[in-house]
Amino acid sequence: MLRCPECSAEIDVDEDEVEEGEILSCPECETELEVSQTHPVALNPISDELEDEDEEDLEVEEEDEEDFDEDGDLLDEDEEEDEEEDE
Repeated sequence: MLRCPECSAEIDVDEDEVEEGEILSCPECETELEVSQTHPVALNPISDELEDEDEEDLEVEEEDEEDFDEDGDLLDEDEEEDEEEDE
């Protein structure tokens, strides 16, 4: 019997039948768990924080792109204002 590392609920899985890299779901807290090793079985929660950080990184990159003109040259503040007025 395995236990969820997040809420300690029992996960009804045969420890001999899981494979490394397999994704399980906790029936109590619904956390997705990855089997990180098989002997003994170790479960690691798959965090949504990583996905959130990736989305934040994309937003920052998009903001940074606005600071360049179509030639890829860095705009100074006056040029940025002029470009925004043109749109």
